[in-house]
Amino acid sequence: MNPASHLVLVGPMGAGKTSIGRRLADRLGLPFTDADHAIEARAGAAVSAIFDVEGEAGFRVRERALLAELLAGPPGVLATGGGVVVSAENRALLRDGAFVVHLQVGTDAQLHRLARDRTRPLLQTPDRAAVLQRLAEERAPLYADVADCTFATDGMTPDEAAVALARFLHDRWQRTEVAA
Repeated sequence: MNPASHLVLVGPMGAGKTSIGRRLADRLGLPFTDADHAIEARAGAAVSAIFDVEGEAGFRVRERALLAELLAGPPGVLATGGGVVVSAENRALLRDGAFVVHLQVGTDAQLHRLARDRTRPLLQTPDRAAVLQRLAEERAPLYADVADCTFATDGMTPDEAAVALARFLHDRWQRTEVAA
């Protein structure tokens, strides 16, 4: 059991990090942050626009700064972007400062969940399945490197997954209290 004050959800696009994370935070009585939304709010621009102007490297700098700030702050539930694990610095922050749950999802479920989503920069391609499969192969060992546990979300609604994940975490995560 890894005690930590922060619960962080990592995983590929379409795993349900935001939908499940928001519901899980409510169940746990913790604040919720979606990293991509927080980056957009600070930048005053969509993730896709940040990618267009600054490239993926520029976005990752913003992501690393936000992650470090959030993990140094009050306890909460954080949904990261799918690529947060690409950076070795981010992986170190996650391992050292959070209890990390890898939300797993199959490519077919991702394609179904992301069918109407045209906002994801890495999916602006005709062969979305190939991109998702490539990303899964590249990132699976990185998710495994930071994850304290894994939880499959295939076949569940966000509500069902949040309830099941809360139960799953009961014996796996002991939240530490932060001194006031």
